[in-house]
Amino acid sequence: MRKLFGTDGVRGVANVEPITVETAMKLGRAAAHIFKHKEGRHRIVIGKDTRLSCYMIESALTSGMCSLGVDVILVGPLPTPAVAFMARSLRVDAAVMISASHNSFQDNGIKFFSKEGFKLPDQVEHQIEDLLFSGEIDEIRPTAKEIGKVFRLDDVEGRYIEFVKRSLPKDLDLVGLKVVVDCANGASYKVAPTVLQELGADVIPLNNHPNGTNINANCGSMHPEGLQKAVIEHKAHVGIALDGDADRSIFVNEKGEVVDGDALLVTFALAMQEDRRLKGETLVTTLMSNMGVELALNPKRIHVLRTQVGDRYVIERMLNGAYNLGGEQSGHLIFLDYNTTGDGVITALQFLALMVRSGKSVSDLTNCMTPLPQVLKNVRVKQKRDLAEIPDIQQKITDCEQKLGEAGRILVRYSGTELLLRIMIEGEDGAVISEMAETLAAMVQKKIGAEQ
Repeated sequence: MRKLFGTDGVRGVANVEPITVETAMKLGRAAAHIFKHKEGRHRIVIGKDTRLSCYMIESALTSGMCSLGVDVILVGPLPTPAVAFMARSLRVDAAVMISASHNSFQDNGIKFFSKEGFKLPDQVEHQIEDLLFSGEIDEIRPTAKEIGKVFRLDDVEGRYIEFVKRSLPKDLDLVGLKVVVDCANGASYKVAPTVLQELGADVIPLNNHPNGTNINANCGSMHPEGLQKAVIEHKAHVGIALDGDADRSIFVNEKGEVVDGDALLVTFALAMQEDRRLKGETLVTTLMSNMGVELALNPKRIHVLRTQVGDRYVIERMLNGAYNLGGEQSGHLIFLDYNTTGDGVITALQFLALMVRSGKSVSDLTNCMTPLPQVLKNVRVKQKRDLAEIPDIQQKITDCEQKLGEAGRILVRYSGTELLLRIMIEGEDGAVISEMAETLAAMVQKKIGAEQ
C-alpha cells in the first residue's frame, strides 16, 4: 500500500499528517536526494497556489532541499502547468507544485515534476517514500558551501503568458469575443485574464482576488453557478472556469449551460482529425468518460483508449503511443503538442481558436455527442478498506453488473486524493441506474461510511 502518494501527489488537511512541516521537510530532503543525478550544483523549482498554508509548506520543502545541498528557485503563486513549463525552461533538475487543486483552502498538497515537466511515475514516488520512511539519508548533511541556496524569480508570469500564447497561430486573435473567466481565486488569478486580454478578447474576470482562504470557495470549475449567471448577464460568447491550480478548465455556452468534459474531448478530437493533426487517430481518456465518447468517435474512425483514473496515467499512455490528445471528463485536457500536463489556459485558448476559425457558437461546436445516462455518487468513508473484503458490497456490485449487461457499466473506486468512494453507473435507463447507485451508496454508507 502507498503510504503518502495518491493519484496526484501527496494531499490532505494542511498541518495534519501528511501535510505537515515535518513531513514536507523530509519530502524535500528525499526528493532532493533522488533528483541529484549528476555532479555539480542542483536546482529545483517550487511553485504554489494561493492557499494560506502554502507559505508554511514552501518554507519546509525549501529547508529540506537546501539541507541536502540543492538550490531552490521560488516562483510564487503560479498555475501547475506553468511550474511544469518552468522545469523545462530553466533546465532544472525537478519542480514541485504546492496545491490541493480543486479542494477547499484548508487542504493542501505536494506534487513533483521531472526536469522534462512530467509528473513522476509510480516507481519514483515509491523511491521518495522509501527514503522518507527508511531513514537512509538522515546522516547526509552537507556543510559550508555545499548547503543549498534560495533564489526568487520575479518574471515568471510573463514567461508563462508568452508560452501559452505561442500555442495559437500568430495570425489568430480573439478580437470580437466576449469572455467571462472565473479564476477560482486561485493560481491563475493574474495570468488567465491577462492572456485573454492580450489576445484581444473582451474579458470579464471573476474571482481574481485571492486572500488565502477563498480559493475554490463557491467558484471555479467545481462551482460554475456564478459563471453561468455572469455569461447570461453580460451576454458573453463563452464562460471559462479554472480550478485552484488551473490545470483544468470547464466551459459555459452562450445559453449559460455547462459543457460536459467529454463533449469537449469529442469536439477537439473531431476538429483535430479533420485537420489531420490527431496523431494515431486516437483519443486517450479514462474509465470515467461516458460511453457516448466511443459512440461519437468510432464512426469517424477515431480510436478511444481508456486508462485508469488520473491525468498522469492518461499522459503515460499518450507518451507510450505517441498520441497528442487526451484528458478526463473532469476538464483535465492534455495537448502534448503544447505542454506536458493538463493546462486550463491552453485548453481555453485552443477552444477559443476553434470558435474563431469555425464562426460557430459554443453550443453548436459541442453538439457532437449523445451521452448515455450516467449517475455519479460520492460516499465519504472512514478509511479505504479493500472492497473485496466486504462481501455484501462486492455482491451488490456483481448484481448491478449482471442487470446492466452489455448496455451499461459500473465503476466503483476510491478517490486518489480524498476519503471518498466514487460510484459511477451508466445505462440506457436513467431511473434504473439512479436506483442502483442510491442502493449501493446506502450500503457503502452503512458498512464503511464516515459520520455525516
